[in-house]
Amino acid sequence: ARGCVDAGIVWIGPPAEAIEAMGSKIEARERMRAAGVPIVPGVTEAVTSADEVRRLGDELGWPIAIKASAGGGGKGLKVVRSSDEAARALESAQREGEEYFSDAAVYVERYLEDPRHVEVQVLADSHGNVIHLGERDCTIQRRHQKLVEETPSPAVDDELREQIGAIAVDAARAVGYQSAGTIEGLLSRDGEYFFLEMNTRIQVEHTVTELVTGLDLVREQVLIAAGETLSIGQDDVELRGHAIECRINAEAAHKN
Repeated sequence: ARGCVDAGIVWIGPPAEAIEAMGSKIEARERMRAAGVPIVPGVTEAVTSADEVRRLGDELGWPIAIKASAGGGGKGLKVVRSSDEAARALESAQREGEEYFSDAAVYVERYLEDPRHVEVQVLADSHGNVIHLGERDCTIQRRHQKLVEETPSPAVDDELREQIGAIAVDAARAVGYQSAGTIEGLLSRDGEYFFLEMNTRIQVEHTVTELVTGLDLVREQVLIAAGETLSIGQDDVELRGHAIECRINAEAAHKN
């Protein structure tokens, strides 16, 4: 807003439209599908009945995952391994979506067994420039909360890095993204990479990317917000060394 700029306050986040679009996983999946970005096989509209869940399970192959459209951190996520579990899992996912995110909408996708969670850091300016800064491996988790972030991923070689980096850039472009952001994805045991969601913000794990690239990502955000072009191009990105971040999570295990 003009008043904020006059007061010396500058918004350094992405456009509101991008945040809104990526806040709905159903809309995000549809946008990515339309842009040719690979998504986990499944639907791009809300599922409302147990019969739909059963049909999709037979079509996609069991197990499947029911996910809250506005969910995250494992909330509103239910793995369904047979048709007998469909009704109960659907009701549970919808209830958690409503309770945690005020949105009961859910969708269904194939459940990938034991994938790696690999995300890509992107930077995008207001002049149409989008680059990626390599990947972070966030596979080690507890209750769907990340415990260890590592870059580069031990499962990603140069060829795959180029491939998933291009996917991340395409995903950011698909929503007109600006600022720093993260494209989260799943890397199957067969080496397939699928878009999972986009975090439209800087993340606590951005520091490992800074260590291997030598870039200050917060500074880049401020420059982008000021209307500057990116300080580097894709060919200038050089990954050096290896970095690991460990996060401490507290829980009352005796209370589950």
